[in-house]
Amino acid sequence: MAIQVLKPKYRVEECLEQIRECLEKGWTGLGFKTVEFEKRWNEYTGHKNSHFLNSATVGLHLAVEILKKENGWKEGDEIITSPITFVSTNHAILYERLVARFADVDEYLCLDPLDVEKKINGRTKAVMFVGYGGRVGKLKEIIAICKKNNLKLILDAAHMAGTRVNGQFPGTFDGIDVAVYSYQAVKNLPTADSGMICFANDKYDEICRKLTWLGINKDTYARSEDKGTYKWKYDVEYLGYKDHGNSIMAGIAIAQLKYLDEDNEYRRMLVRYYDELFQNNKNVHIIDAPFKDECSYHIYEIEVNDRDGLMVALNEADIYPGVHYRDNTEYQLYSYDYGKCPNAHRISKRIITLPLHLEMTRDDVGYVASVVNQFTSK
Repeated sequence: MAIQVLKPKYRVEECLEQIRECLEKGWTGLGFKTVEFEKRWNEYTGHKNSHFLNSATVGLHLAVEILKKENGWKEGDEIITSPITFVSTNHAILYERLVARFADVDEYLCLDPLDVEKKINGRTKAVMFVGYGGRVGKLKEIIAICKKNNLKLILDAAHMAGTRVNGQFPGTFDGIDVAVYSYQAVKNLPTADSGMICFANDKYDEICRKLTWLGINKDTYARSEDKGTYKWKYDVEYLGYKDHGNSIMAGIAIAQLKYLDEDNEYRRMLVRYYDELFQNNKNVHIIDAPFKDECSYHIYEIEVNDRDGLMVALNEADIYPGVHYRDNTEYQLYSYDYGKCPNAHRISKRIITLPLHLEMTRDDVGYVASVVNQFTSK
């Protein structure tokens, strides 16, 4: 049987129970399940504000838009960001006509604090930190840099569902202005697609909730709870969007959340076995993680000399790895910063994402590792 790089695991009966409740109540949109999941996410993580969205991508855009409007940023101002990420991270910056200024990555493939400091200039307003693969990287150093330079800090936590540092969720660290999580189809907490935005500032959370419902200051669920003849009456305060999540997706997330820590521990067990099987292979460099016993490990990377050749060898063995990610400055849209992040340019051509998901066994890991070790030993 083929071994895919990513594959979600659903507790099908529990998910169907949640969905059935939505259908029986006749309420599948924004409402009772989205409210319940927001509450449960706050309890699980320690965030005080969590707003359920239809994707993490819209969450990143909302984070940039609200911080820009509320802090008086101008078009052409800059946000320092990572070149090793999915493009939605950096599209969010361009949506608001800001400049994505790329800083290099460190040994964890997260932002390198030394290069971040070098990239700060008079137009810099914020830093977008990507928790690559669930790794926390040198986030504490980035927080200190942002505080020193009066910069806002956005945490792209798309891979970080369940990641902790000494028991604390990184998105709740002092100095993080907003964290955005993904529950996309193959993430650690999978739905069909959805996300969560968590602002530290209560006012920003309030604005966000209006923006995600077309700028209306009273959503349909809130209006359904009103009494009297004026529950239909609302104002439109912002030019908003249809970005909120729905109760079907929230129901799936509620069913899956109770297993997230258990699932992440299983992923860490597989990672430890991979590490063990590669430890004596000098031609395989493991992309490590700080606090690895608390990392969500959404993806597992190694660095090799002949990445493309290894991909072919794995495919021939019915194993289908991936690449996360191509250096974004190699894309035409972001080519203005090409050549300015040498480690990212180098590593982008050498990393490969090996299969890591809950349906894999130790035997599967052993099989994948044997193909890797055999190819790289040539």
